[in-house]
Amino acid sequence: MKLKRRRNLVKALDILDQPIRFNPFLFSRSFLLWALLGLIGGAIAGVYWIILEFLTQKIAIFEGWEVIPVMAICGLLAGLVIHWIGDPGEIHLIVNNIRFNKGKLDPKNNPSMVISSLLCVASGGSLGPEAPLVQVTGSTGTWLGKVFRLKGEDLRSMSIAGMASGFTALFGAPLGGSLFSLEILHHKHAVEYYKAIIPALVASCFSYLIFALIIQLGLGATWNVAAYEYTGVFDFAYAVLFAIAATAIGWGYIFCTKFFKSLFNKKQLPIYVKTLIGGVLLGLISYYFPITRYFGHEEINELLAEDFALKALIAILIFKILAISITVTSGWRGGFIIPLFFVGATLGLIIHQVFPDTNLTLAIVSCMAGINACVTRTPMSTTILLATLTGFTYFIPILFASLMGYFLAPRIPFIGSQMETKSDY
Repeated sequence: MKLKRRRNLVKALDILDQPIRFNPFLFSRSFLLWALLGLIGGAIAGVYWIILEFLTQKIAIFEGWEVIPVMAICGLLAGLVIHWIGDPGEIHLIVNNIRFNKGKLDPKNNPSMVISSLLCVASGGSLGPEAPLVQVTGSTGTWLGKVFRLKGEDLRSMSIAGMASGFTALFGAPLGGSLFSLEILHHKHAVEYYKAIIPALVASCFSYLIFALIIQLGLGATWNVAAYEYTGVFDFAYAVLFAIAATAIGWGYIFCTKFFKSLFNKKQLPIYVKTLIGGVLLGLISYYFPITRYFGHEEINELLAEDFALKALIAILIFKILAISITVTSGWRGGFIIPLFFVGATLGLIIHQVFPDTNLTLAIVSCMAGINACVTRTPMSTTILLATLTGFTYFIPILFASLMGYFLAPRIPFIGSQMETKSDY
């Protein structure tokens, strides 16, 4: 009798431990874990965004020549934070850890990344909050996976899902954010980590939900681009031509970044000296061209609303590229995706002024797609992100432009860790 009772007890415990056997749906406990990660990621992104807006408003009161010392001081403080607390790394390190470190993202340097990036982004650096959010939410995915004792590809998928929740919160595009978290990892085989797509989608949806509730985010386009009207099959050819021009600018940005990187690396300077120098240079650019200050989330609408002369647009394009390059190479923390979109929008306006018969909306969106795909090698997610952010509902022209930027990109990727093997670039 006792033996029978013990057998029944073992069976009962086995049933409790394996409830999925009685679940006729694909819904599982893993879904709840991905959803929990998305909720946490959305909450992190929401709190980060609120603090960022608060700091930005406080620092924005300094205008004119005051931006030079203010940005220099913020650069120095960010450098000191990195020097004292620890170097959180950049997007190169995130990609390398996902690919070569079993998908583990270390959360120990998150305080350094959060504090330094808030100072850099809020003071007007030409980098956005996407990279800090991706690192923090991605490492949160790693931590949550370890708590639930996940290993191998399951743990890597949790890290990628966390990254996707960070992308999605900022861009407001669950599908685009999910694909971006996969595409950014590898430039040749975009679906290498296809197992993570469903976890990424689930985490992205829940992240978007909680982020939207926290900051009262509505549905609709972020940037006020005029409605596009299809005029014929030649629009695809125009999209390709615009993307070729944007890709050329993308090459210029990559070489400009390499140039400044070589300058900053000529001498082994402490990180806080580099960020101080970067702050002075960025302050000077912001003083003469105020629209190049900040990462471009709101400045793109300002750019589209103002009637800038052709010479002014060319100057804005050149100095925005310089500002992004200096920000990236001087140790300031942040992401360069939205700043690249700003450059693409500026190029689209220039093309329209030189050739007034061209479709302005098509030129702007195609240039934004071409330059971002050239630098980040993410044609699929770039297409979806831009369709969401601009309200451009015709996917195919954007896809043509994105693919052109992707295939005309330099063989050696800008994000060196996207290469087949580890890179020191």
